Amino acid sequence: METTQDIKQSSRSSLADAWAELQAHADHGEPLQPDAYRLAFADPEFLLRRETRGIRFQLELLKPDLGLQAAGVHNTVVVYGGARFVAPDVAQAQLEQAQAAGNPQVIALAERAIRTSRYYTDAREFGRIVATYSLSQPQQEKIFICTGGGPGVMEAANRGAHDVGVPSVGLNIALPHEQHTNPYVTPELAFKFHYFALRKMHFLMRARALVAFPGGFGTLDELFEVLTLVQTRKAQKVPIVLYGSDYWQRLLNLQVLVDEGAISPEDLDLYQLVDTPEDAWGIIRRFYGL
Repeated sequence: METTQDIKQSSRSSLADAWAELQAHADHGEPLQPDAYRLAFADPEFLLRRETRGIRFQLELLKPDLGLQAAGVHNTVVVYGGARFVAPDVAQAQLEQAQAAGNPQVIALAERAIRTSRYYTDAREFGRIVATYSLSQPQQEKIFICTGGGPGVMEAANRGAHDVGVPSVGLNIALPHEQHTNPYVTPELAFKFHYFALRKMHFLMRARALVAFPGGFGTLDELFEVLTLVQTRKAQKVPIVLYGSDYWQRLLNLQVLVDEGAISPEDLDLYQLVDTPEDAWGIIRRFYGL
């Protein structure tokens, strides 16, 4: 009679065989052909069909969720911001190279990089402040830095946590121009997404606060998604901090929305402007009484 142990062993063997087949094709560079007999969950050609998109949604939701649970990551401060801002030392090297080449246009771009590198410096300091707080907290109360996992402001915030030896999360996205995870994300907390929607959901699932540094379309997309969810009470109210008052005041004139009746006056209270890492953290601490 077949025992429970035999059944479990048989199941593991079938799974191993399915994986071995996929690995053999990969090792030899052989394309997979449609195969009705292949196990459904070990059939990439089937899983990548349009009709199985819902399954891929579920997998992309579940994999990071299980990984973060296993790592004890229950609370995060999400840091949004531009990927194009570089560290001061990198900006300085770019300026020196530009000056040596003598191209005025390139020099102007390098000078701008020097000016905007303060966002990198401040994001790194903010990440360090949050991570330092968590050093003395029990696991359930720790607050981890979470970013999009890419370069620029994202790298800086992860780097600040790395500076004091605290893990941090990176939720990266597959893009046509490949975006690699920055080296300061904790490897077991580095996740890659195909779907922007699932990635943004994971940003909010554990967020105790969101801090938006200057950035481009991606940062604005993420910021307005959060504002909309909080305004419509689809997400709980959390501190939403816009870092760099000069940048945001020049970019956003949301009073227009109030004047035209598109939003309520109190909706402007959903976010706050700050100019120092300490002030950003202070807003979060006061909100939660930390």
